[in-house]
Amino acid sequence: MKRTKTLLNLFAIYLLVAVPFKVMEIIPGFTDIRPVVLLGPIYGIFFGITGCGVMAVGNLIMDIVSDSLRWSSIAGFIANFLGPWCFWFYWTRSSREPFSLRTGKSVLRHCGVIVFSAFLEGMIITPAVILIYPNVNSNLFALTLLANNVLFPVFFGIPLLILMQEELGFAPVWRGSLVNRETASPGGEEDSESVRSAENEQY
Repeated sequence: MKRTKTLLNLFAIYLLVAVPFKVMEIIPGFTDIRPVVLLGPIYGIFFGITGCGVMAVGNLIMDIVSDSLRWSSIAGFIANFLGPWCFWFYWTRSSREPFSLRTGKSVLRHCGVIVFSAFLEGMIITPAVILIYPNVNSNLFALTLLANNVLFPVFFGIPLLILMQEELGFAPVWRGSLVNRETASPGGEEDSESVRSAENEQY
């Protein structure tokens, strides 16, 4: 029941952020100004694979309701899953310390993941769009996609991540568990009491 409620809340927040800006198109039917991408790192870090799935399905729903559903939406679905997945993978599998933006070094590392994720999504979506719709301005499409996926997560996503973890008490996923923000050290040494249950009750 709790998992279903969390899932519905994630979808509701996604649509609440995505819908108002869908009319701000740059290439009609293909790309627009998308503040909703700032949710990618948040969903991946705090809600894991479930959050990644919400980002992918949410993007597909927006394509359907805005009459923008195209063959390239398949690539969009894959890319919008893998984008947040990069953050989940880095902070839970690659990094030797739990997610935290308490130091300048960790912020720079997180920015590096943002850039990598943006390029990955661009490498998936752009060729698919250009291959199927060769009349689309490829340079404008790629630059818009890259700008959306870098600027919003950096300038809006990072402050929101810090607020959620430090002030609102959201616990990031850490190798199958949830990290307690009060007991996790800023340097990344994982205290034995800083990990809650192995089952992520939050999703």
